[in-house]
Amino acid sequence: MARIGFVLKPDTSEAEPLLAELIAWMADEGHSAVVTREDGVCPQGAEIVSESTIGGLDLLVVLGGDGTMLRASRVVADTGTPVLGINLGQLGFLAGFAPAEARDALRDALAGRLRVEDRSRLAVTLLRPGGERFDRTALNDAVVHQGAMARIVHAMAWIDDLFVAEYRADGLIAATPTGSTAYNMAAGGPILIPGAAGMTLTPICAHSLTNRPLVVPAASIIRLELGGGARDVVLTVDGQWAVPFTHGDKVEITAAASPMRLYTGPKSYFDVMRDKLHWGLRGAR
Repeated sequence: MARIGFVLKPDTSEAEPLLAELIAWMADEGHSAVVTREDGVCPQGAEIVSESTIGGLDLLVVLGGDGTMLRASRVVADTGTPVLGINLGQLGFLAGFAPAEARDALRDALAGRLRVEDRSRLAVTLLRPGGERFDRTALNDAVVHQGAMARIVHAMAWIDDLFVAEYRADGLIAATPTGSTAYNMAAGGPILIPGAAGMTLTPICAHSLTNRPLVVPAASIIRLELGGGARDVVLTVDGQWAVPFTHGDKVEITAAASPMRLYTGPKSYFDVMRDKLHWGLRGAR
């Protein structure tokens, strides 16, 4: 018997019928279902727990899009629980299976017939001058940017204590290979193939044409600080957690100790890129 968790997209109207179908099938197969209390649903036959106490899962099923996959990474990646994504969103870079494939994908995952891919994450630490500390992990990116007002961010960057540059830009993005096709790509940063041992550091609309994106070794430590006069700057992690970033604070970013384990769909990484980003000929060999 397997213990299978579920995380749902915020608008559960599309996810609930599929959830009920999968839970009924799992009951027939002798498996148990766990649903997070934060999703606000109480399906018959499922155990309801909070995100902070969920554990002991054989796998986690995401019914949603890439944003829900980011949430799932935050919930279970530290435990090594593999994640299976059923795409109910728009892009579907991470959620590799269609709703019609959900039952077969779950059956194949439980039988060990699906490939599991490790996706590296970032360990993000914000240090305040008074000793206050915030630690978060990111599957996609950590972004330093202006908050409500359209002002230039004056930031300085170091890599392994070596000074890199003083940036005047709309912000800075540190991204994983997985996150390199998100905000990083939109800002003109490089795409890293999943499995590459690196991260990117990309300025957003830099006020100097020579401030180019960097590819940084995964084991390195990126340190960011603000220049004098900066105000109303925010640090966001995976677009799901935000905190003010003020003068005197330091942000340190490096590879997280454990990756997110992701079940991959029938399409290769480049199949997905051609499909989602409209690269070249789909049938080329």
